[in-house]
Amino acid sequence: MNTNQMNKKMKIKFLSGLAALGLAAVLFTSCAKLPQAEIDTANAAIEEAKISGAEMYAKENFIALKDSMKSVMENIEFENSKFFKSFSIAITDLEGVTQFAQEVKMETATRKEELKAEIEATIAEVKSLLEINNMLILDAPKGKEGTSALVAIKGELAAIETSIQEASTMMESEDYIATLDKAKAAKEKASAINAELLDVIAKYKKNKRV
Repeated sequence: MNTNQMNKKMKIKFLSGLAALGLAAVLFTSCAKLPQAEIDTANAAIEEAKISGAEMYAKENFIALKDSMKSVMENIEFENSKFFKSFSIAITDLEGVTQFAQEVKMETATRKEELKAEIEATIAEVKSLLEINNMLILDAPKGKEGTSALVAIKGELAAIETSIQEASTMMESEDYIATLDKAKAAKEKASAINAELLDVIAKYKKNKRV
C-alpha cells in the first residue's frame, strides 16, 4: 500500500470518527430530558413563599413570580416539542425563579414585621388616649345634658377598649392587615373623643370665667 492510499484511508477513518461523534451529539441533544428536578425546586420555593403569606403581604411580586414560572414552563413545553431539545436556558431560568421566590418570601417576612410593629405602636397610642380620655371625663361639665353625653362617651370608650383587645388577639393569628385596620379605626374614634372632650372642657372653663 503506497503513501497516498494510507493517507486516504486514515482520512476516511478520521471523517468517520467525526461523523460518529456528531451523530452521538445529535442523539444526546434530541433526547435531552426535562429539567424536572429544577422544576420541582422552583415550584417548592413558590409554595413556600405562598405559605409564608406572600399572596397577601407581597402581592405584586408574588403575582410576578407566578407569571415568571408560567413563562418558563411555556418555554419548556415549546422546547420539548422540538426534535432537537436543549433545556440549558430553561434550567438557568428555573434557578432564577427559585431565587426570586426566596426573595419574595423574605419580602413577606419583612412586611409582616413592619405591620406588626405598626400595630403595636397604634395599640399603645389608643391605650394612652383611653387613659387621657378617662381623665378628661372627670373635668367635663356634669350638667343634665353633660351627664348623658358623658355616659355615651364612656360607652364609646368601653367599645374602643374591647376593639383593642380584639386587635391584640387577631395579631396572634398573624392577620396583620385586618388587625391594623381595626387598630387604626379604634385610634380614629379615640382621637375624635379626645378632641370633643378637650373642646367641651375648654368652652366650659371659658364660660365659667365669664
